[in-house]
Amino acid sequence: MKKEYKEKTNVCNVTFTLSEEIVKKAKKVHLVSDFNQWDHAATPMKKTKNGYYSVSVKLPIGKEYQFRYLIDNSRWENDPEADHFVPSPYGNDENSVLIV
Repeated sequence: MKKEYKEKTNVCNVTFTLSEEIVKKAKKVHLVSDFNQWDHAATPMKKTKNGYYSVSVKLPIGKEYQFRYLIDNSRWENDPEADHFVPSPYGNDENSVLIV
């Protein structure tokens, strides 16, 4: 994850990137988060030339956001670069946490 804070704004531009090693031969990847109401289709990620998947979002600063990646509508992954992890309310999984 890359965080870019804009001067004189209360917004952070966050670029989420998931490596080819994690996505393997995925056909589609979505960023699913509390900032998009956990909508599985709201934030699709684009495949880059080098095989990574990436998406940028603008988020209000001073908050924590929980998120996960949904790969091919069947496999969930966390972000190894998350600020920390918290237990998910669903099953025995954890959610990644972003602090901006």
